Amino acid sequence: MHSPDARPAQFPMKELEFVAMMASFQALQALAIDVMLPALGAISRDLRLEDPNQRQLIIGVFLICSGLGSLFPGALADRFGRRTVVLCAIAAYVLLSVVCAVAASFELLLISRGVMGLVTSAMMVMPMTILRDRFEGDRMARTQSLVAMTFMVVPMIAPMLGQSVLLFAGWRWIFGIMGGLAAAVFAWAWIRLPETLDPRFRQPVKLGVIAGNMALALRERAAFGYFLGAAFVQGALFGYLNSAQQLVGEHFGAGTWFPVIFGGMALVMASTNFMNARIVERFGARRVSHAALLFYIVLAAVHLVLAFRGEDLWTFLPLMTLSMCMMSFLGSNFQAISLQPFARIAGAAASVMAFVRVVLGAVLGSLIGQAYDGTARVVVGGMVACGLVALLLVLYSERGRLFRRVNPPEYYRNAPPPVGH
Repeated sequence: MHSPDARPAQFPMKELEFVAMMASFQALQALAIDVMLPALGAISRDLRLEDPNQRQLIIGVFLICSGLGSLFPGALADRFGRRTVVLCAIAAYVLLSVVCAVAASFELLLISRGVMGLVTSAMMVMPMTILRDRFEGDRMARTQSLVAMTFMVVPMIAPMLGQSVLLFAGWRWIFGIMGGLAAAVFAWAWIRLPETLDPRFRQPVKLGVIAGNMALALRERAAFGYFLGAAFVQGALFGYLNSAQQLVGEHFGAGTWFPVIFGGMALVMASTNFMNARIVERFGARRVSHAALLFYIVLAAVHLVLAFRGEDLWTFLPLMTLSMCMMSFLGSNFQAISLQPFARIAGAAASVMAFVRVVLGAVLGSLIGQAYDGTARVVVGGMVACGLVALLLVLYSERGRLFRRVNPPEYYRNAPPPVGH
């Protein structure tokens, strides 16, 4: 299938700015999760929650609705263009941050968070789509790793930002800061982001065409195992995020050091993404991600044994950090492999893949979080189970063979055309 090559002479941004802008879109979504973590206790007390695990819904509802909403922006972007969809999503992010800031009840806060996740999901889908417009194969995996490395700054500083706000003001000001940062990104994208959709690839907004293109993405065996496998790995990560404040801050006694610890783990993950960007074009996205997945499973199994024997913070942190580093090798590479066959319907494919990945991941993460028992056993056990399922799915896509390097045009030569053509 034809894929439009990048045209550096016509594209107004150099690689550094382009990577930073794509990272900023994803970072706003990450900010909506990570900046809230230190404030969950304060919100629970202020809004008088009876069940301490209810606070996790502030994260879980946003994630689930982000996944549900991701079904729509890709199809719209295949018709109206990437730029329009991105700008509308960021504008909605600003407005709904204000609504969350003034919410008078926990129910209204959850509804506002849900709507926010629903309508701003394009900021998660569009970077994948725009990257696929410009690059393919291992080059896309490399650029996505650079994007991931850049946006990992947010998990490093967001919890500390939230903690700092709580020192001087209430938790509602956190949402005000989110809205202000989103307004700045909106202005940047308005001025600098061009349209990347090839006019030849515009798809009609017809239910049959949209559904057909999404079904095409779901049926492609070479992609199916990777984006579904990514959902299971991401579910394990979401399970940790949902219970991180209770597990690290309370059970392991980190207290106010929790944001610093969380940020340090994110810094190591950012370094791993940089490493992936340096090696993926040499060794190939498949070889790198397959090795990382196998190591992830073994590492999680060892950690589970230690969790049942009893562990402290200084045992938990290095093992969990290493596991999260393996996720850095998985996310960008799985994403690039999944989108490779779909140059003409990159938006629809990215949407349905994000929908499956985030909804399934958020549901799994919520189940793991709600099962939290005051130890690391549930979180680490979820990592083992999700890793094994992901391995089976990858084996399905690869027809039982791991570690091979594939020539993309040859591998996908039989990919069917999109429904709209």
